[in-house]
Amino acid sequence: MKILVLNCGSSSLKYQVLEMSATSNTLLAKGLVERIGSPNACHSHKIDRKDKYQVEKAISNHTEAIRSVLEMLTDVEYGVMKDLSEIEAVGHRVAHGGEFFFKSVPIDDDVMDKIEKCCQLAPLHNPANLTGIKAMAELMPDVPQVAVFDTSFHQSMPDYAYIYALDYSYYEKYKIRRYGFHGTSHKFVAEKACKLAGMDLDKTKLITCHLGNGSSVTAIDCGRSVDTSMGFTPVEGVTMGTRSGNLDIGVVTFLMEKEGLDAAGINNLVNKQSGLQGLSGFSSDCRDLVDAEKSGYYRAELALKKLAYDIKKYIGAYAAVLNGVDMIVFTGGIGENSDRVRELICTGLDYLGVSFDFKKNAGTRGVDVVLSKRNSKVKVMAVTTNEELVIATDTMDIVNELREKAAIEENN
Repeated sequence: MKILVLNCGSSSLKYQVLEMSATSNTLLAKGLVERIGSPNACHSHKIDRKDKYQVEKAISNHTEAIRSVLEMLTDVEYGVMKDLSEIEAVGHRVAHGGEFFFKSVPIDDDVMDKIEKCCQLAPLHNPANLTGIKAMAELMPDVPQVAVFDTSFHQSMPDYAYIYALDYSYYEKYKIRRYGFHGTSHKFVAEKACKLAGMDLDKTKLITCHLGNGSSVTAIDCGRSVDTSMGFTPVEGVTMGTRSGNLDIGVVTFLMEKEGLDAAGINNLVNKQSGLQGLSGFSSDCRDLVDAEKSGYYRAELALKKLAYDIKKYIGAYAAVLNGVDMIVFTGGIGENSDRVRELICTGLDYLGVSFDFKKNAGTRGVDVVLSKRNSKVKVMAVTTNEELVIATDTMDIVNELREKAAIEENN
């Protein structure tokens, strides 16, 4: 089954085409359309055994961007199919499902209405996701579409974990609570790590650390998320690339008064001018910070230590939440590739039963690997994530279920 996976941002569109079956998967093509709405939008496209194709042209909206993608997929030189009828399903990454969705679902009018209701919870992402769904429905109306939500994996959190200690009426009126994000990644790496380690996910206590420009830590008990560091928005939790992470609300009100910042100004500060960027003063990229740390730049060292310290605190907290931990998993751009950050985090976790292999960790990047010693009571792993594969797998399973159901009804 050929599945098109779409991830629509406010002015961008990431995509992959995967050939899926019950036993295997193959990436056929992937690409990115940037600067949508601009006369010089950029469409880059890559298939196996060919150099990346890139073109700049005017693309005024997401419908035109998707049309450009579909044209490229059937291109004589760079295409991966003869006809668009080969696309059997489309899977969409949707940022926020609120309390409506506990799992991935086939898209219909009711689902689209609920996604739209969640736009107030994710005003930068859900409208773009919805635009992509509508554009695909316009261009290929007979192809089934599936929504896969960043938040759905965390809907298993107990109420005392997701509720904030505000007047309860705000939860009733606005659904203000912890939702969590990166759910597809946390779910994927938990399952993959247990499989690689020969452990039963349904009997394992895991702490998964998705570390990238946006980072989150999740406590997973027997396959279910029971707590996660991101909250009502993705700004809560650990220090991130440009996001502040946890912050005393009093700091917000103080800065609003002293700096004359309104809500938009504060939002910009904590989301785009803070985190590693704000602390270092020059970069949100861990690779730059590690290089600068080696050169003796204090603020780069401070930023890295702050990031590691935050994650270490969450690991300790979630070990308490889980009443112990069997495995700690690192993933994401930083988690998979930054041996320096993993070293800082895992130094001093002996009390948990972690015996970290610092020699093996050094220089290890971008691979699935056990980073703890054989005698370690708690296993530590770096595991590569693949959110697009999760979306494609869920899409395939749901479409197959729909087909089976239709076949039964037809036979009856």
